[in-house]
Amino acid sequence: MSDHTNCQVTFFSGENIPLEMHKARMVQRLHLRGVDERLAIITQAGNNTFLLPNRDVFLDMLTDSGVNAMSEAQYAAMMLADDSYAGSETFYRLEKTVQDFFGFKYFLPAHQGRACENILATTYVKPGLTVITNYHFTTTKGHITRLGGKVLEAVGDEALNPVSQNPFKGDFDLALLDRQVTEVGPENIAFVRVEAGTNLIGGQPVSLENTRKVAAYCQKKGLKLVYDASLLADNLYFIKTREKGCENKSLAELVREIASLMDIIYFSGRKLGCARGGGIATKGEEDFMRMRDLVPMFEGFLTYGGMSVREMEAMSVGIQETLDFHVISQTPIFVAALGEELTKKGVPVVTPYGGLGCHVDASRFIPQVPQDQYPAGALAAAIYLISGVRGMERGTLSEQRNPDGSEHHSPMELVRLAMPKRVFTLSQVKYVADRLEWLYKRRDLVGGLVFIDEPKTLRFFLGRLKPVGDWQEKLVAAFKKDMPSGL
Repeated sequence: MSDHTNCQVTFFSGENIPLEMHKARMVQRLHLRGVDERLAIITQAGNNTFLLPNRDVFLDMLTDSGVNAMSEAQYAAMMLADDSYAGSETFYRLEKTVQDFFGFKYFLPAHQGRACENILATTYVKPGLTVITNYHFTTTKGHITRLGGKVLEAVGDEALNPVSQNPFKGDFDLALLDRQVTEVGPENIAFVRVEAGTNLIGGQPVSLENTRKVAAYCQKKGLKLVYDASLLADNLYFIKTREKGCENKSLAELVREIASLMDIIYFSGRKLGCARGGGIATKGEEDFMRMRDLVPMFEGFLTYGGMSVREMEAMSVGIQETLDFHVISQTPIFVAALGEELTKKGVPVVTPYGGLGCHVDASRFIPQVPQDQYPAGALAAAIYLISGVRGMERGTLSEQRNPDGSEHHSPMELVRLAMPKRVFTLSQVKYVADRLEWLYKRRDLVGGLVFIDEPKTLRFFLGRLKPVGDWQEKLVAAFKKDMPSGL
């Protein structure tokens, strides 16, 4: 696989333009509904972008999970799949890929990342135990708290500052980590978790140097270290391009060094590998044996783990393609392109630009909306209303309520506009920036949301809300005045 970083082409015009290192050979029809239709559609969906039918979405920027474009090599590999229930050759090919990639002997398949989280939490989390992480992810925290555990976060203050020049805002604050371990007691810690690319706070990466220090600390304290490698591809790009001393290391060397510091690695194949699946890799047999019995209980037999064999073949190739710099660069450079467009237009976004997608700062975009009325959720609904673009709320709506029923206010209110690999064109990126510029100029029209149906767990997936007042009708009227076509 290619591992050179010279993919930034200089344009004679002087423009900084991201260059697609691929060509489209299969396309999907898109539909751009009119603004009146979009108002009816978002109302029917309870102002929750997760509940929008994809046929009514123009650009789906909800997530990069399972929606990255696969390569021709991945599609070709799917034809080689062995459909055997037990002992499939497809599994052994995937197992070898994971072993070669991370350098770990043991591998357990699962149907996706949160299934891996369930197995990890069920194995290691007991009532009263704590997991310390640089920053939590929604389903990770849900599995831990469901089993009576507690989650502590150990990022530094700058990680929660939306405007920063720190290239690795996902790094652990080592002093804070030490205070937390001392207060809780090492014997009461289930494991320490490194999320390589902090999903909820802007896709901010973790440096290799910080990972080394966290690993050394955990070894000293006798703590198990777990690595969520779902967003490893983006994180590798940032280590390679931002971290001094890593620019000449190959991607394979970086992966192996990171893995050597861990006890357990798990990943969503929907992100790492661009196919629908997941897996857990372990360094030692003891961890493998503790988790092994849960795979046939919850997932499927040990040689498919709930995945289709075709997806397993595609994931195997996709993991290998993670060592190609031209593959892993595609999300970060297009995120940066959208971020730069929005910044030029005055739209507040998280900096530095991270992985996953461009993160719009709802707290600065619509400061008039209080957190109890879910500003990031309201902004996500407004973005769909005026553009047909589906983003994802990453704020208070994505949090769990406190035990007393009060809101747990998120430290950041973000709308993530995900940038799946090799999916969107530059003209589509510019369309998103244009519509957000218009919305920012009419930001005073945007109001809040309140629940009409609030699930007890992971409410951001299924909950339904309604607008506070008639702000959506006013926004539609303003849009139609400026855009007579309604598109």
